[in-house]
Amino acid sequence: MSATIPTYPWHLAPEGLATRRQLRALGLRPGGQPVVAELQRPRRRGRPPLVGYLYRVDQAKPVRPMTEGRSRSLAAALRARRICPQCRRDAGYCIPRSLGACVPCADNH
Repeated sequence: MSATIPTYPWHLAPEGLATRRQLRALGLRPGGQPVVAELQRPRRRGRPPLVGYLYRVDQAKPVRPMTEGRSRSLAAALRARRICPQCRRDAGYCIPRSLGACVPCADNH
């Protein structure tokens, strides 16, 4: 028998619980703790609800500081997302995965 977690409607989570984004805005991270509850936001036309997982704020840990190496690695990853795989030019923006190429190359195909 699997354990179930409490489910709350959108915007009605109890105090002391937060999503990853809310924790990040507070300068915190889940820090390895398990999910304690979930939020569900209903959607139209029979689509499944959007789900957000909740963590305890009192058990969250501070965000790790950005080191020089992590900063370089992040910059390289973002730079790679700007390079068009077809024309090999820097598009100046992150290329949408849905297009798979910069807008001019995607328009030509």
